[in-house]
Amino acid sequence: MRDMTEGRPIGHLWRFALPLLLGNWLQLAYNAVDSIIAGRFIGREALSAEGIAAPVMNLVILGISGMCIGAGVLMGEAFGAKDMARVRKALGTTLRFGVIACAVITGLGVLFTPRILRLLEVPENILGITGVYLRITFLGAPFTFLYNSLAAGLKAVGDSKTPLRFLAFSAILNAALDLFFLGVLHFGIVCSAVTTVAAEAASAAMALIYMRRRTAELLPSREDFRRDAALFRRIMVYGGPTALQQMIQPIGKVLIQRQVNALGVDVIAAYNAVTKVDDFACIPEQGIAASLSAYLAQNRGAGKKNRLLPGFRAALALEVGYFVLICAAAYLFRERFVQLFLREGDAPQIVAIGADYLGVMAFIYILPAVTNWFQGFFRGMGRMPITIVMTSVQIVLRTVFTYLLAPGMGIRGIAFSCAIGWSCMICCEYLYFRKIRREEWGGKEHK
Repeated sequence: MRDMTEGRPIGHLWRFALPLLLGNWLQLAYNAVDSIIAGRFIGREALSAEGIAAPVMNLVILGISGMCIGAGVLMGEAFGAKDMARVRKALGTTLRFGVIACAVITGLGVLFTPRILRLLEVPENILGITGVYLRITFLGAPFTFLYNSLAAGLKAVGDSKTPLRFLAFSAILNAALDLFFLGVLHFGIVCSAVTTVAAEAASAAMALIYMRRRTAELLPSREDFRRDAALFRRIMVYGGPTALQQMIQPIGKVLIQRQVNALGVDVIAAYNAVTKVDDFACIPEQGIAASLSAYLAQNRGAGKKNRLLPGFRAALALEVGYFVLICAAAYLFRERFVQLFLREGDAPQIVAIGADYLGVMAFIYILPAVTNWFQGFFRGMGRMPITIVMTSVQIVLRTVFTYLLAPGMGIRGIAFSCAIGWSCMICCEYLYFRKIRREEWGGKEHK
């Protein structure tokens, strides 16, 4: 556990964010390994199939994680107020809701997979394997929710290192199983989906075992699972907007994927590869924002408003530092990143398409760093609804401009559409930040 109500903000944020960054990288490596192994051992059709399925599953996964992030803010406030009973009750209520929600999501996902793929205009030659892969991965939703709920409880009390260990294990397990079954035994895409679900189940099981043995004070009792309408409403106030915000982004990406599908299998394969690099840029930036949210929630719960603005500024330094790292890597190694996902000599035009995209995007990654910085502030201050509005502005513009620019500019048009959406989002966020600053601090800075 980490109490962030005392000491230098930058120290707390860095020590809290580093495990989250490592965890993000492991989670992303976990996802990228599937695509790399599928592309290298099965072919570009499998790479394309996984790329099409990814935004659909991300819609589910990010909705789940968004609910858990929002609930985590509520648990962080309770921990800051030294009310462990309220922490357990919030976690128990979140888990109760998740069991029902995931059962519905999994059933509907499996049932409507063919219709989803038809709406996405998936090319006929990869329609079958994409459907099989998507249906199997839908079965992993309950395990994803269980892990994210328990991890949110641990992070709310300042423990971001333990969830990292579980992610590390599941990422290694996923890679090992993929290499053995696809690389050695040459099984197909079905096995790739099954190993992904197995690794998700392993991380959830480890989190539950750890909490039972090491942090029993966080584990909800039977009483904590009882229906509490007032608490559930509060969790929905915190978690609902965050979940919707997280889901708005992949909804737009699903629509963008539909436009990508119209550009052919080569572009689909290239786009799957480069969006993995996009994820390495943007998702860890969200981890830094999550550390800011936890910091602000604890200090608000403790009534220490004078520590809020310094923490906000310190988080910006972390966001900019991460941008510099990812910008250099994406630009200098853009061709090699795309080649990782392809068999030797397999469609060199795919490498050229992907490298063209990354050459532009490398310098655009500063924009999501700033948007995530503001988003972390809004969540930590309990201003959840505004995060939905801001994300909606960004993804709507990004989707609209993709449909306008991609037909003429190809994949590079998608990169420029990202820049337009994020730039407008920053402008809106800044205006709302100034409003909150006047309300909370009367326009004065706290030293």
